[in-house]
Amino acid sequence: MEETLLSVALGLGLAAACGFRVFVPFLVLGTAVRVGYLDVSPGFAWVASDPALIAFAVATVLEIGAYYVPWLDNLLDTIATPTAIVAGILATASVVTDTTPLVRWSLAVLAGGAAASAVQVVTVAGRQLSSLATLGLGNALVATGEAIGAFAMAVLAILVPLFAVLLVIALFAIGIRWFFFRQPRATGRAAPVP
Repeated sequence: MEETLLSVALGLGLAAACGFRVFVPFLVLGTAVRVGYLDVSPGFAWVASDPALIAFAVATVLEIGAYYVPWLDNLLDTIATPTAIVAGILATASVVTDTTPLVRWSLAVLAGGAAASAVQVVTVAGRQLSSLATLGLGNALVATGEAIGAFAMAVLAILVPLFAVLLVIALFAIGIRWFFFRQPRATGRAAPVP
């Protein structure tokens, strides 16, 4: 049971990393499997194959680079959102072990998909705010933060899965608080006197 909970925590951390960048978590996961640090669910050993690692590395470089192009980054978000959800599901399913396929895929869809989509929604909102506030000039900083976040979350998920889940929960709480409970800015104008 403890191993199953750790694998679920690992899956949630990897799924959250998919919300930042789609291919980074798979590159980190494939590398961890390749060096023998991690085992994956049956049918997912391909993530450590030479073709998969090469594909993940090339896709990671292209994905990260594309987010530094001001108009392309917002366009990529329309593609990345559904892709991140699917990637989060696959990442979770790949590491949840010692369960039946029904439980594995149910957890992957419900928890992994939710974690990836929640992080992706926050990153899209952050990029839109940056685009509006800086006319796209600040998007490079956002892209750098997201790339670092993807690598850090994926590595944390593999090395310290429970800490990664706590971090995901904290990020969700911050995101929910920011989206739903923020106060509108005062405009500095006094209300008209009737």
